[in-house]
Amino acid sequence: MPERATVKNRSEKSAEAVVAADRERRAEREGKPKIVSPGSARHQKPGKPGRTERGRGEALPGIGRDEARPARQEPEGLGRADLLTQALARANLVVAWKRVKANRGSAGVDGLTIAATADYLKTHWPRIRDELQTGRYRPQPVRRVQIPKPGGGMRELGIPTVTDRLIQQALLQVLQPLIDPTFSESSYGFRPGRRAHEAVLQAQRHVQDGYEVVVDVDLEKFFDRVNHDILMDRLSKRIADKAVLRLVRRYLEVGIMDHGVIVERHEGTPQGGPLSPLLANVLLDEVDRELERRGHRFVRYADDCNVDVRSQKAGSRVLAGLRKLYARLHLKVNETKTAVAGATGRKFLGYELWRTEKGEVRRAVAIKALDTYKARIRQMTRRMGGRNLAEVVEALRGYVPGWRAYFRLAQTPRVFRGLDEWLRHRLRAMQLKQWRRGPTMYRELKALGAKPEQAARIAGHGCRWWHTSCHELHYVLTVAYFDRLGVPRLS
Repeated sequence: MPERATVKNRSEKSAEAVVAADRERRAEREGKPKIVSPGSARHQKPGKPGRTERGRGEALPGIGRDEARPARQEPEGLGRADLLTQALARANLVVAWKRVKANRGSAGVDGLTIAATADYLKTHWPRIRDELQTGRYRPQPVRRVQIPKPGGGMRELGIPTVTDRLIQQALLQVLQPLIDPTFSESSYGFRPGRRAHEAVLQAQRHVQDGYEVVVDVDLEKFFDRVNHDILMDRLSKRIADKAVLRLVRRYLEVGIMDHGVIVERHEGTPQGGPLSPLLANVLLDEVDRELERRGHRFVRYADDCNVDVRSQKAGSRVLAGLRKLYARLHLKVNETKTAVAGATGRKFLGYELWRTEKGEVRRAVAIKALDTYKARIRQMTRRMGGRNLAEVVEALRGYVPGWRAYFRLAQTPRVFRGLDEWLRHRLRAMQLKQWRRGPTMYRELKALGAKPEQAARIAGHGCRWWHTSCHELHYVLTVAYFDRLGVPRLS
């Protein structure tokens, strides 16, 4: 009896398997999802989450719902070996597209703007995604753009196409949560949750603690001299997805289009792509770790590094060691801008430090940043600019608040009050210049509430715009008057 029962059970199981297989074949023909029996489910290997069939993806605005979620939402089992799937997930791509749109960048070599790229991806995204998944995708060359540096010279940018910026942003959103926590705590540039203000405050603490000599290191054309082999070696030690590593390498090696000619690039990572800052931190983190191992106090923001020491002799020794460390990465120190000097009065991220009579270290806007601010204000308040006062005020409201927000750490209220007075002085002189003739000045000043004899004196010296605007005119065009116009203040 037991033997017959065993045979019967086996025959029943085989019959169930045949029925289940028949159901699966029928479901596939009818386009229904597979029906998996409990028995077969136990023996079925789990598939890779998020993988879709080739060539069946949808366009970007409606990316398929069967894709995986972004990296930070993935279950533990996915790990680092399936990063491309996470990067191409629908939710991750939607966030990446919003950020690309928010940046409002210009078109790349294909000439497609953000709006035009959205229409383009509606029909071409399935092909692009298939090429990315199969390793056949080739990024387009970047467009060379040169912008003036604040201190003179030109900074070279490489503008990728909007499509490539989208792919890079999607990769960044997956790679950054994995790689960023491994960076040094003394690194602040282009990292989520970290700002230049924190770097300035850290540098101030170092000086206040007695590290009054700074080794100010500047790298010569850093983004143009990044060695691809060294960078990829350091990156491969942090992530294991070969598909992602291959794609990053192609972005590094993509050519630069200049006046219609594509120039091959064998080193450097162009500024302008979302991935460039992360890759720069990957490369420079090796120097950070060595400085930490040696017990140095330092602050690094991108390629701008300050090491704080106690003496000039120690600073010279640290600088010699840094030259060797950077040489291992095939990077060169810019000797003309690099120096070992006193920490007070040395520019760092637009700020400089100064010491009070009581020995307290405080923050101030660097002289060079003040000169840049004044040059910009002079340009906007030119007396021959052809704009009325309301238009000039509108332009000022687009610049001054942002400048004030960045330099809000400055502990120099007297300097800010002086800049506000200087700005109002320029606006008064500009207004006199626009009124031009004495009768017009007299009429407008009386309309603003000036007494007849006061308006007559100002109009009588109206041709001396700058001189007159700093005497009696400020009793008419008062601080309250400019506040009503909406002129922004620093103090």
